[in-house]
This record gives sequence, C-alpha cells and structure tokens, in this order.
Amino acid sequence: MKYYIGIDLGGTNIAGGLVDENGKILKKISVPTEVERGKNAIIDNIADLCGKICDESNIKLSQVEKIGIGVPGTVDSENGMIMFACNLNFNKVSIKPIEEKCGVSVKILNDADAAAYGEYVASGSKADSFICITLGTGIGSGIIINGKIYNGFNGAGGEIGHTTLIKDGVQCSCGRKGCWEKYASATALVSQTKAAIKNNPESIMSKETVINGQTAFRAADKGDETALKVVEKYIEYVAEGLVNVINIFQPKNVVIGGGISREGEPFISRVREFVYKYDYNKYLDKTEITAAELFNDAGIVGAALY
Repeated sequence: MKYYIGIDLGGTNIAGGLVDENGKILKKISVPTEVERGKNAIIDNIADLCGKICDESNIKLSQVEKIGIGVPGTVDSENGMIMFACNLNFNKVSIKPIEEKCGVSVKILNDADAAAYGEYVASGSKADSFICITLGTGIGSGIIINGKIYNGFNGAGGEIGHTTLIKDGVQCSCGRKGCWEKYASATALVSQTKAAIKNNPESIMSKETVINGQTAFRAADKGDETALKVVEKYIEYVAEGLVNVINIFQPKNVVIGGGISREGEPFISRVREFVYKYDYNKYLDKTEITAAELFNDAGIVGAALY
C-alpha cells in the first residue's frame, strides 16, 4: 500500500490525513493553526502534524510518498512558494522547511483546487472537464481539464465567485460590486435570511436564536412563506451564476460542495431545473450537476493525491 499525507490549511485549524492510493482516509487529525504566532509557527505546526499522523498510524514518515498541502490563497506550485494568503498573513512563504523537517517531498496547491480534485477522485469521473463549486464563506471553485487542475498562467485563475451577477450590486471585498459570492455563498444566504426575518417578524424563523445556512431551508420545509421565498431566491442566485459557468466551460460534470450542499437532492434538483432551463445549449447533452461526496474531507484527499 502507498501512503500519502493531505493537509487542508485553514485560518483556524489545520486538518491532515493519511490517505491511500485509492483516496481512502486512514487517519485524520486536526490541530489549531495559531496564526497569531506567525508564519514560522504555522510551518512548524504543519510539519509536526505530519509526524503525529504517522505516529498514530504506526508508520514512519519515510514511508510516505508525498505530502500535499491545500492553501487558502495564491501559490507557486512549481517553486514551492505560497505567494499570498491573507487569512494566514502569508506573503511569499516557502514550504522548503516542511520538506527539510519531514524528509518527504511536499507539493502545494490552492485549497479550492485541492477540494475539486478530491471530489474528482471520489466521483471516479473520467470526464475531460470537471468543475467543483463550494458554497461557503465565499464561493470557491476548482476547474479540472483533462485530469489537470486549471488555474491560469499565474496560479490565480478560477475565481468564479468574483464574476459579476448583478451590475452595481452589493459591494464585494474584492473591490467590485455584484459578485456572485455576495448573493450565492452561505454567508450571503445568512444575510438574506436575517433581512427577511427583520421585514417579516411573523415568520417562524424569528423565533430562532442562531441564524445559519440551514435556517431558511428548515423553515421552508415547514411551509413558512417567508422562508420559501428566501430559499427560492437563493436557488435562483446559485443557478444564475452556474449558468454563466456552464456557458463558458460546458463541463461534463459540476459538483456543488459546502454546507449548503448537505441539503441534498431537493436542493440540487431545483438548481438543476433552473440551469437546464437557461443553459445556452438547450438541445445538446447536459452537464451533470450533483452534490459533493466528501464535503470537509475533499481538501485532504485532493491535496494528498494531486
């Protein structure tokens, strides 16, 4: 059996796993990132986590074929450099110290790309074009063409969440207005839900003390009219952006990940219905749209095996 280690580097936690050649996670451990301690501490934490994973799996680091790290930012994979990761306060940080500490080859890639590749592996897809959209704090995306991640000539491609959905719309942190993620991310759904509750205090959602991405869906299941409108509009936002993506790439498969995708087929089928109605190529074979399979484990698997 061949062993790989996949690391999903986040602003709060570092999740790591020992993965076999088939994409099965054999051991998974998570530790705090400790951003406040600086870049050197984070690098040390990653190296220490790799050692801990092996120790608890009763294998040696020397038995690991490769360590892959998914990073929330722009990376220079060829030169092993994290160019920019604002959540980590990283600017041109080398991963060479991890290689030196572990004695194993280390590869880096963008975390959304890692998640996309993980879902690609999990799906068993042999498609020549595959896109994973993650509905989370923002909208992450990974594009796979001919089995390879596509991220542009400078490593910063695939920022689908920052395509314009509504001209002169909601201000985005990127500096533009009306970006897709300001309407279709999980964060956007929470904002839309809160606004609906404020304007419709009779809604059963007003009794909730914590508003999250599931609040409107649960109330809609109970027939709450305000919630039904929120969910319907949100699905429209998701689908409108997805139509743009499909019209540009015409991928064989699109996988939707993130916490919202846990709503499953009832959610996905309604997105699919809208997309198929407005897809430019109405009379050709349709892009297959499905929910993610690995969820939070996708980044670990993708980083390990890419």
